[in-house]
Amino acid sequence: MKPGEAFEALYNVVAKLRGPDGCPWDREQTPSTLRGHLIEECYECIEAIDEKNPAHICEELGDVYLLTTMLAFMHEEEQSEKKITVSDVLNGITEKLIRRHPHVFGELKVKNSAEVLDNWAKIKIEKEGRKSKNSILDKTGCGIPPLDRALKLQKKAAKAGFDWPNLSGVISKTQEELEEVREAALEAANQFTDEKQAPQKLEEELGDLLFSVVNLCRYLGADPSLALHRANGKFIKRFQYVEKKMNETGQPMEKWNLQAMDTFWDEAKKMACKSSI
Repeated sequence: MKPGEAFEALYNVVAKLRGPDGCPWDREQTPSTLRGHLIEECYECIEAIDEKNPAHICEELGDVYLLTTMLAFMHEEEQSEKKITVSDVLNGITEKLIRRHPHVFGELKVKNSAEVLDNWAKIKIEKEGRKSKNSILDKTGCGIPPLDRALKLQKKAAKAGFDWPNLSGVISKTQEELEEVREAALEAANQFTDEKQAPQKLEEELGDLLFSVVNLCRYLGADPSLALHRANGKFIKRFQYVEKKMNETGQPMEKWNLQAMDTFWDEAKKMACKSSI
């Protein structure tokens, strides 16, 4: 089946699911209710890409295609003169790609990817009528996850020359923020509630620390979201190993039994050299 035919088949399935005789769950969904699912599927797609498993990648890309198609179809269903259609979405991105790549679809010559990005920005203002921003940090996507937004803010600032001259400065700043967290935590030691709610000052210092760590990731060329995603996966595998070993040895997972759990955790870390744990 050709790509166009395959997409048409997907479109028809989505239309059926949203139709009068379709699926009750699918009919109940709105663009707002699918926001979380879209984020989740994107991260699952990233996980599949990291695994380099073609079958898994194919499946997860399909889920992303499904959600984006369904979201566009929902707007197509609206009874409004300003409604958009699936064709509008597809035609819009096709035209944008052609318009913003004159070095491919036109006569413009570029030397490298940096010139491509500079020209991209000019086209947005000169040909698309986008207003120039009062600040380069304007419209950095306040709806995106804070970790991702922090990275985007730092990249924009660095592009304008506001960046550390060397790695030692970045590391020193991170260490400085960690020390400020330690001091704030000691000051707030007697202010915690039973729910361990951090005082505002401590929360502020923790935010500064997280921001500095994101900046360290950026400076070293690592995506903080992907790094944390992998750390989460590593923690899950190692913790599950601890659970398995504690169960096998008949020991309870309790705070007072932390030494036993730490022993199995260390085993899991050592096994990481020999396996995927």
